Amino acid sequence: MKKSLVLAALCALSLTTGALAADCVVHVKRTACAGQEAESYKKCNGATECDMAEAAATTEAACAKAAADECENKRLEITKSKVVTATFKGAALAGGFAADGKADAKGPNFCAADRADMNKCK
Repeated sequence: MKKSLVLAALCALSLTTGALAADCVVHVKRTACAGQEAESYKKCNGATECDMAEAAATTEAACAKAAADECENKRLEITKSKVVTATFKGAALAGGFAADGKADAKGPNFCAADRADMNKCK
């Protein structure tokens, strides 16, 4: 009886864990403008980087689009730049740029360093 109960509990736990896991995870790392760290990092609960599950992205292409969309910087005088990477079903996606934002077909970063909405700190 105990074995059956333990087995049932483990089975239920594994089903729950799988159901909660997102196929698409977008990782965002921000560099703040001088003196704007608290505001810039607010979206990651005060940390410079964090993961965001993208439940709506159910395909690799949708996940890549979600990552590319995260590059947009609307807070020009708060966030200097971003590095955005993504995984789909645990596999890293190629973003087209290296971590420094320079073009690299196999690079994991989705954000180009020369975007018009980056590096605008005053």
